[in-house]
Amino acid sequence: MSGKHIPPSHALDLIRGKNFLMLMDSALEGHFSNDDGEELVRLASRCLQYEARERPNAKSLVVSLMSLQKEAEVPSYVLMGIPQGTTSPKQPLSLTPFGEACLRFDLTAIHEILEKMGYKDDEGIANELSFQMWTSQMQDTLNSKKHGDSAFRAKDFTSAINHYTQFIDGGTMVSPTVYARRCLSYLMNDKPQEALGDAVQAQAVSPEWPTAFYLQAACLFSLGMESDAQENLKDGTNLEAKKSKN
Repeated sequence: MSGKHIPPSHALDLIRGKNFLMLMDSALEGHFSNDDGEELVRLASRCLQYEARERPNAKSLVVSLMSLQKEAEVPSYVLMGIPQGTTSPKQPLSLTPFGEACLRFDLTAIHEILEKMGYKDDEGIANELSFQMWTSQMQDTLNSKKHGDSAFRAKDFTSAINHYTQFIDGGTMVSPTVYARRCLSYLMNDKPQEALGDAVQAQAVSPEWPTAFYLQAACLFSLGMESDAQENLKDGTNLEAKKSKN
């Protein structure tokens, strides 16, 4: 309507007299017919009825207003006269199933995919161990990872965090997959900040691992940092494309 401050009693007089030109925004002049104006005033009059049963419900009101909408495809900024830039729309990312799961923040799907991936992406990660480490510490380290994997598979994410932390703190081996799994375990325990730290560590260990970027995106979505999350999704997608070409 006009946006003018009109006393309720005077507004009712204008409605009863069908003097809708006084009620309409002057910027709309010439953009509606008399019939449309009268119909809108009639709807407004019904909405002002004292008895609730005489007022239209939301559904019938929307249906009535839809019949008055002549240009359904006109963007709101055009109707409001707001200038709009001519920049081309962003192209949608072509995401892998894992990237899609991170975009949706579907933790169950992320868990299933990480479980299926196993440790194949740890191949080639340098672990320089002395003979003494192999003989005295390796078994404890491997046991921690084994227990962590069992807990992760059983969806006991609190235990998974504890066992993977023992593995990481042991310092005898470095595994981006362990960081990725502990990252998801933190997310499952509603600890996105800790999860983000692990996703960043996974990237530090394996700088061109798309999974690390996708997990960072999931963490950032959880923290409400959507713009940064989208950038990480883009980086992960670019790395996936690079891998597929090799």
